Amino acid sequence: MKRWPIISLIAMLILALLASCSPQRTTLTVLAGSELQDLEPLFPQIERETGVRLKMEYTGTLTGAEKLLSGADYDLAWFSHGKYLEMLSREQNLVVTQEKIMLSPVVLGVKESVARELDWQDNPDVTWQDIATAAENGTLRYAMTNPAASNSGFTALVGVATALTGSGDALEVSDIKGDALQGFFKGQALTAGSSGWLAESYVESQDTLGGIINYESVLLNLNQDSKLQEPLTLVYPMDGIITADYPLMLLNKNQRAAYDRLVSYLRSPDFQKQIMAQTLRRPAIPGIPLDPHIPDRLLIELPFPNTVEVIDALLFSYLDEQRVPAHAYFVLDVSGSMEGDGLRDLKAALNGLTGLDTSLTGRFSRFRGREEISIITFSGEVDPAQDFRVANTDPQGPDMQRIREFVDSLTAGGNTALYSALTEAYQEASAAQAQDPDRYYSIVLMSDGASNMGMDAGQFSDFYRSQPAAARGIRAFPVIFGKADRTTMEGIAAITGGRAFDGTRDPLDAIFKQIRGYQ
Repeated sequence: MKRWPIISLIAMLILALLASCSPQRTTLTVLAGSELQDLEPLFPQIERETGVRLKMEYTGTLTGAEKLLSGADYDLAWFSHGKYLEMLSREQNLVVTQEKIMLSPVVLGVKESVARELDWQDNPDVTWQDIATAAENGTLRYAMTNPAASNSGFTALVGVATALTGSGDALEVSDIKGDALQGFFKGQALTAGSSGWLAESYVESQDTLGGIINYESVLLNLNQDSKLQEPLTLVYPMDGIITADYPLMLLNKNQRAAYDRLVSYLRSPDFQKQIMAQTLRRPAIPGIPLDPHIPDRLLIELPFPNTVEVIDALLFSYLDEQRVPAHAYFVLDVSGSMEGDGLRDLKAALNGLTGLDTSLTGRFSRFRGREEISIITFSGEVDPAQDFRVANTDPQGPDMQRIREFVDSLTAGGNTALYSALTEAYQEASAAQAQDPDRYYSIVLMSDGASNMGMDAGQFSDFYRSQPAAARGIRAFPVIFGKADRTTMEGIAAITGGRAFDGTRDPLDAIFKQIRGYQ
């Protein structure tokens, strides 16, 4: 019996020794790009080996930068690029330190048949100008994310704009070649606010597209998708690309010790191999053999712009001058249940898009030059469409004021003829598309209730399926608001190839700004 205290003491010493040898447990909050969700299967292993638990919050790059600049409290930031955030936050010194974790160049994937037709198969001499020429003459129709909403599109825009200068130097405002870029973007037939959604939509629309611009890792994973009818040939333009290097940025200097443990493990050779196997991103440290799925190509890196002014000029030039002009339909519920806060929030969200929202994300989500806007309101009946064309992007100019005057005049009352209103929008959009096919058409549907008048779901489905192929290519983006029926809205997104947005979780103005990335 006397031996038990000694045994207990030994056990306690062993436990204390084990505790001292195990990593200190720390939770770090991380604001991250949505594409990093593919690393989550590795998080339990990271926590076990480093003692660091990663609490992730996913967002777009611009939205994330805006949060951090406004003082949001996170320990780490982790996006595909860190340079824009660095430039924006230079005076605030937000970033304590950073380390590259993995690499993925933004490149073009084209169908093998298209690559053979254009003589791009196994051709190392393809240039961005060759791609722009194929896009301008209609030979290449491709998908690419909106550069103002997603980093893959932004990286592609910087890359092609820099390459088309032919200088090899960092881009300056005076170097932006609008005509050449406009030709390049004539081929953009599908846009999106996220790289993942773009890849999924490419698979759904592959019959009408010849290629997709995205991260190399996304394209390599696409080639393993059983639904892909034809493999993609990856094209690495000889005049250079820009590579996403996924820097892990320390924001909270008090968490330096945990950050150092985490980075040391993430950049260890064994874990770099695991990242590569899990995501098909390249290792950030030299000397690690590439996964057999990753092409062993010499990557010619283009310089990144040095100032915020250049990036802003490039984005505004794309949105107002170079991209295929859009025609956006807003189908808005003004039934009796919208009376009060609902109608107030709706008006504020729409008016923000006329330039009244001067935040970082607001500046890039406002209505664009050459864009056409149609607003269809509905309650128990569907009101005639109100059409607007944006020639003057000045928030106080006549075009934006006309939109605000109409929005401010809205009143609420009556029932909810949701499917009838959506059908009317498709009829209007289809007719406009037949008259002006060189636009990008989309429909935003916002409702706070269930459809209780007019057409039902089955009738809308029959109508939609009877439309021409081009009209069926117009995607609807439903916004779930108030007590709207989630199943109804998600069903509309599924049948039309769009995406549903949750306005019960995020403010309506933030939702509308997100949707602008898909228009």
